[in-house]
Amino acid sequence: MASEEARIEYWAFKRDSFPAFRDAEPNATHLAIAELERLGRLEAVVTQNVDGLHRAAGSSAERLIELHGTGAEGECIGCKRREPLGACLERFEATKEPPRCASCDELMQPAVVMFGQSLDPANLRRANAAAGRADLVLALGSSLTVTPAANVPLVTAERGVPYVVVNRGATPHDELATVKLDMDVDDVVPPAVRELASSP
Repeated sequence: MASEEARIEYWAFKRDSFPAFRDAEPNATHLAIAELERLGRLEAVVTQNVDGLHRAAGSSAERLIELHGTGAEGECIGCKRREPLGACLERFEATKEPPRCASCDELMQPAVVMFGQSLDPANLRRANAAAGRADLVLALGSSLTVTPAANVPLVTAERGVPYVVVNRGATPHDELATVKLDMDVDDVVPPAVRELASSP
């Protein structure tokens, strides 16, 4: 934050990498999770990913909890106003200076939790509350090593509720899981949701 040169270098990197981020599309599992919501079978989607693909797949803001934020938006470090990240990048490209907030003129940053920053306590409370209400928890495609996010499914599992871990490779939760599938999530979740959708 103290170095203007470092901020310019950072925004140049974001500008150069943004097309791949912007053009990414939800996969079959993102779409299946959104379908679970449409079927009324989803308490919440708690994600550490910052790619915005759950939103793009159709998960609602009411059910989606992005614990590490989203790279799809910029956020003012002062007033916390948000806007599409593309707008921040357009200002950077036009001025070659780090973008500033249109409301308070403070610096903008991608709306993600940066290294050294704490998670938003409200989002963590929402995630744990949803886990406290769930009757099944799925941990999908996660090493379950980054805390406190990795602790969220344990809120459900500790209540004796079924806990399913689907991940290629071992996780620290494998022994706690009711079921552990060492598989790709795209091979498990979409067919399971299709089966659920077709059952009476």
